[in-house]
Amino acid sequence: MSRPARLFLDRAPSPIGELLIVTDETETLRALDFHDHEHRLHRLLKTHYGPLRPNVGAAPARIRDAVAAYFAGEFHALNSIAWATNGTTFQHAVWTALTQIPAGATITYSELARRAGRPLAIRAAGHANGSNPLSIVAPCHRVIGMDGALTGYGGGVERKRWLLAHEKAL
Repeated sequence: MSRPARLFLDRAPSPIGELLIVTDETETLRALDFHDHEHRLHRLLKTHYGPLRPNVGAAPARIRDAVAAYFAGEFHALNSIAWATNGTTFQHAVWTALTQIPAGATITYSELARRAGRPLAIRAAGHANGSNPLSIVAPCHRVIGMDGALTGYGGGVERKRWLLAHEKAL
């Protein structure tokens, strides 16, 4: 992925906590996380973009509107958000696979590894899932344990439970 020239950080309300939305100068989504995980967001931005730090700036209305529509029950709205983020080829395969899990469905980590093209790389898929900078847009909350357990979620297991219930997956 190319390195953007500038990053912008906006904040938006949601029923489960304020969202942090990072976009670039082309109005492409680069990251999305929850306010109480801002330290993780900045760590991921440093990993992916080096010294480039976001300035305060409004996210494009189409991104804000799509996120609001998702929380209003229009789950497909997130599919309209163009995103790009730095990461390894395998991370991109995992994050892309996440975007293909329909709302209301869940998959296991082993299935995620298979969909990312490396069926034996279950732990690596889990790690890539855990370092997903596109919370909700690349819906890592839809990945569950083999036994159906709501295993870890960067935004917290209670948010994962809420998101899955919102999508009627629980």
